Amino acid sequence: MSAPAHVEIDRARLGRLLVRERARFAEQHPRSRELYAETSQTLLGGVPMSWMTMWAGGFPLFMAEARGAAITDVDGHTFVDFCLGDTGAMAGHAPEATARAVERQIRRGTTGMMPTEDAAWVGRELVRRFGLDAWQFALTATDANRWVLRIARTLTGRSKVLVFNGCYHGTVDESVIWLDDGVPRSRPGNVGPAVDPVGTTKVIEFNDVEALRAALEPGDVAAVLAEPALTNIGIVLPEPGYHEQLRRITNETGTLLIIDETHTMSTGPGGYTAEHGLDPDILTVGKSLAGGVPIGAYGMRRDLADRILAADVDLEDVGGVGGTLAGNPLSLAAARATLEEVLTEQAFARMVPLAERFTAGVQEVLDSRRVPWNIVQLGARAEYRFCPRPPRTGGESAAAHDGELDAYMHVYLMNRGVLITPFHNMALMCPDTVEADVDRHTEVFAEAVDDLIVATGA
Repeated sequence: MSAPAHVEIDRARLGRLLVRERARFAEQHPRSRELYAETSQTLLGGVPMSWMTMWAGGFPLFMAEARGAAITDVDGHTFVDFCLGDTGAMAGHAPEATARAVERQIRRGTTGMMPTEDAAWVGRELVRRFGLDAWQFALTATDANRWVLRIARTLTGRSKVLVFNGCYHGTVDESVIWLDDGVPRSRPGNVGPAVDPVGTTKVIEFNDVEALRAALEPGDVAAVLAEPALTNIGIVLPEPGYHEQLRRITNETGTLLIIDETHTMSTGPGGYTAEHGLDPDILTVGKSLAGGVPIGAYGMRRDLADRILAADVDLEDVGGVGGTLAGNPLSLAAARATLEEVLTEQAFARMVPLAERFTAGVQEVLDSRRVPWNIVQLGARAEYRFCPRPPRTGGESAAAHDGELDAYMHVYLMNRGVLITPFHNMALMCPDTVEADVDRHTEVFAEAVDDLIVATGA
């Protein structure tokens, strides 16, 4: 017997529901609306950082307080928070151990252009977790990625970088590139690039071994900069054996392999690298390491560290690597507390099963309503995509994008007290997330789907 047909989405009904939900959002959040009108007179785009305009309600929520797995806005509404600052608060909001460390350190000095005992502890812990031998700190993962690309070009004498279509490495110039019908182009909307990234970067589809080999064989690529799984275009998981092939081909072609764990640290305490036995030359990570305090970090193999220290380059002053506030005592005190007491093995042992519960709940709704969408899990992170099967490349995932459905799901959830990441349909668990939070999302997600498909008679 054939499987029952999937339901069809009524686009006219979707449009009407989105209007209804945005009207409800505006009615429920008068103070946020007032503040947005005010800040629109003084802040570019009405927000302190441009990405904050991405919320789907027509104006952003203004935060009053965040604690644990909950966030409260200025209108007094408290939300179950699966956005968690787009991963920056993976340790939860205001984790107690981190807050104590920050309060203590801010009274002892926040910056001094000197290392601290906390720096020594965090260095040892990152070696233990990720397996790379020598570490440095930045204020963002973007900076960490930018600096290791400079180091990779110095070490190899090569000029080009390779990234994957749909990748995310912060605002690194070389990574703002896209495949347009198979042709590399600067990504649409790239803001004033100093150099067209087509001249600096090769871009291929994730999971395509033949394209990888063809791109690296000329011997002009200094480094592959790779997320272990794509995370900003919907979660795209590596196919079995892909990372082994990636490591083998980079070794054969003398190309350095940089693994960016900034989002994929959701996999476990040592990220995807430790969980799946990856063998990078260099690793970058950021966002969540310090419990929401700005930090980035990069580590490398000992032989590479020795070579860059011996190279005739200026690491210490104006050579383009480093920053005055990078590695400051405050961020490292926060990182020590977060790694030692919050984002522990025990925490991930709770967070990952909660993501499994989240995934199972969404999948049951999709199956029972015969909705042709899918959900993918990556450790403590999960994301749904509006296509029948999980995409295997960034291009496939981009083709599944549906801005109207995205907006509908986000504002529907917000109107009922649930936040997911505004840029896409990602949900992240933190140490304070509980089963009731997950089940609340499942309940509201089911309501949103039912409201959408009721007119079909399904």
